[in-house]
Amino acid sequence: MGRVRLEAITWERLGDLLAERLLDLKPDDGIRRPRIAFDGAPAARPGDLAERVAEALRTRGRPSRVVDTHGFLRPASLRLEYGHHDVDAYYDGWFDTGALWREVFDPLEPGGDGRILPDLRDPVTDRATRSPYVPLPPGGFLLLHGPFLLRHWFPFDLTVHVLLSPPALRRRTPEADRWTLPAFARYVEETDPAAVADVLVRADDPRHPAWGG
Repeated sequence: MGRVRLEAITWERLGDLLAERLLDLKPDDGIRRPRIAFDGAPAARPGDLAERVAEALRTRGRPSRVVDTHGFLRPASLRLEYGHHDVDAYYDGWFDTGALWREVFDPLEPGGDGRILPDLRDPVTDRATRSPYVPLPPGGFLLLHGPFLLRHWFPFDLTVHVLLSPPALRRRTPEADRWTLPAFARYVEETDPAAVADVLVRADDPRHPAWGG
């Protein structure tokens, strides 16, 4: 945290500034559909920021697709093989990264048709959603949000980490989900997302975010 100078900002202004930054992206590999990570614990609500950026892009005439990694959970029979509160399973095995590569990232590679799957499995019913593929036209942005995104070598063109301090993370995580907190501590130790992300957003007080990057 000491390496990053954070400035107070409003969520609305942050969405606008991030959208402007995305419009200036020139991916090194020539990808015509930039891929953006909104990384953070569920309590940090990275999806809210992704939706704000999508709206800001829309008003600027640029398409995007917001994808939640919770739509790519592995089946409950696999996720919960070692119990409902197994921290290692949550960290390493809950999200179907293979499906994300196959259904979301691969179609956006050079020569891909740009048709991505918005979700694979309903996290509540544990049933396949059977959602149709949706097109992301050239010049459109993939806005992927969820936890632990920066540890999988996904080919992002810009990464945003929504940070909560440990006390704020505990405070804002529902009691029923606090068993997951050691997984986020492990993520910080092994990946240090606040240091490796291109943009850092601190959201301890959801009314007064701060950002840098």
